[in-house]
Amino acid sequence: MVKHIVLWKLKKAQSDNAAGIAASLRSRFKALLGIVDGLTAIDVGVNYNGGEYDLCLVADFTDKKAQEAYQTHPEHLKIKELVHQVICGRTSFDYEYTA
Repeated sequence: MVKHIVLWKLKKAQSDNAAGIAASLRSRFKALLGIVDGLTAIDVGVNYNGGEYDLCLVADFTDKKAQEAYQTHPEHLKIKELVHQVICGRTSFDYEYTA
């Protein structure tokens, strides 16, 4: 299994609406369940502890191949385009684990 973690920093103009943006993105990403093969769980949350990043996406995939397919899936790319309109920074971390 693969865990995919992405942290986003919102543009200053968007930071007051972090909860609303997270809710919208959560809904869009969760709609990928059952559409993207190998995607088993996905969620978006707001960082309530402060720090450099405002939002976090956490996704689980059956394997690396499923994660790679997700990266180029047309429905994911549509969401990614929206994300890039509201962020000014991003970092990610991926690792394999056993359930």
